[in-house]
Amino acid sequence: MKLTVWTYEGPPHVGAMRVATGMKGLHYVLHAPQGDTYADLLFTMIERRDHRPPVTYTTFQARDLGADTAGLFKSACQDAYDRFQPEAIIVGASCTAELIQDDPGGLAETMGLDIPVIALELPSYQRKENFGADETFFQILKALAKPMEKTERVSCNIIGPTALGFRHRDDVAEITNLLFEMGIEVNVTAPMGSTPSDIARMGQAHFNVLLYPETGEMAARHCEKTFDQPYTKVVPIGAGATHDFIEEVRALSGSTAVVEDQGLRQTWWSRSVDSTYLTGKRVFIFGDGTHVKAAARIARDEMGFEVVGLGCYNREYARDVRSLAKEYGVEALITDDYLLVEQTIEALQPEMILGTQMERHIGKRLGIPCAVISAPVHVQDFPARYSPQMGFEGANVIFDTWIHPLVMGLEEHLLHMFREDFEFNDAAGPSHHVGGSHKPQPVAQPEAATADNVVWLSDAERELKKIPFFVRGKARRNTEFYAAEKGVAEISVDTLYEAKAHFAR
Repeated sequence: MKLTVWTYEGPPHVGAMRVATGMKGLHYVLHAPQGDTYADLLFTMIERRDHRPPVTYTTFQARDLGADTAGLFKSACQDAYDRFQPEAIIVGASCTAELIQDDPGGLAETMGLDIPVIALELPSYQRKENFGADETFFQILKALAKPMEKTERVSCNIIGPTALGFRHRDDVAEITNLLFEMGIEVNVTAPMGSTPSDIARMGQAHFNVLLYPETGEMAARHCEKTFDQPYTKVVPIGAGATHDFIEEVRALSGSTAVVEDQGLRQTWWSRSVDSTYLTGKRVFIFGDGTHVKAAARIARDEMGFEVVGLGCYNREYARDVRSLAKEYGVEALITDDYLLVEQTIEALQPEMILGTQMERHIGKRLGIPCAVISAPVHVQDFPARYSPQMGFEGANVIFDTWIHPLVMGLEEHLLHMFREDFEFNDAAGPSHHVGGSHKPQPVAQPEAATADNVVWLSDAERELKKIPFFVRGKARRNTEFYAAEKGVAEISVDTLYEAKAHFAR
């Protein structure tokens, strides 16, 4: 284990919470010490939910370890049943409680509750959050779903959306409408929005639509094997992928209905005059495997960007992402260490980052625009407005989300170019930062001289700021390298331009 400030995925019991919190009529009894209840904040604060997750904690303390912690669990389980009257209960342990080996599943089984009790075995020290969600949904489906006659009309299940997912709510609405337009009924959407009773009738559908492989692929495979339900392999993120998805659904369903795409603006807007200056922009992509693969296709084939690096944090998709990276002529970065991601971005000096909340922070530190494409995300990525990532409207949303950081970056560059003009000066501040327009901004101080560093003179610092934001970091490092090589202790404007001439050869 490694101590870290940030993490891309939580422990697997958080994934189980995402499934339970997305469902109705299901309760999660979690054997966990006091302090492990922090996960409530993920849903009530980040996702802006209006009620707390359906989770009961045993919250044992250090002094309880010498007594009967198993009794504490059984009491918590009985209290949850009496108070919430759920249709089904799932039980498990947090990573800390796993160490005391109380066996929540076995304990719950001895209680004789008259509802299904589903035990979760989530290896906290080997696997992580997405696996926890995938395994939890699979176990619920395995316990509750039964073979049934297919619906009279062609129908499908939508599989994979969970609580705390990146735009899952709006993606489900967009794809449900698209399927309706194709004449296909949605039998059950699960786990998000479903009840245990809904899960029981998933076998009625003719096929499944797998929207999020990270959290639903095990369930989709189980349904294919047990209920003879094939599932879609194309994730409809981007205009091209949405068209491919429609064709895949046609093949599975026999639908011949015409699908209208007049609302798709992204394909034209990305070719319009206003967007041509963005063509060829160098982008680095990082996130979960599914969204990274989708983003790479959009970036290269639909936006005209150059993909200079890509990677994912969930090792379950390492093979897919490595294969894709080879196709794009780059080396895949498979890691859950955000510091390594930052080092890679700093070395590549892309003009834009497509990443997670983590990369948004990295981009701010490095002065590189970033658009969020994948979980983990922050509260600002749960907008009140309709904002899907999938389908034709999702393609429009992605265009706006990706283009705006670059446009704002260009605006910043123009402000730097005209910083001495009477209308544009440092005291005005960046135009898109609210509240800063009348406050003088602090002047950047030259870096302190150390044995390993050179000092930038103020004139050289001002001249450096005239260089476009997307290559400024590289220009700074090249100049410092040149100065160190030449034995120059202080970087002046002349040194800056001498370095530029040297590296331009």
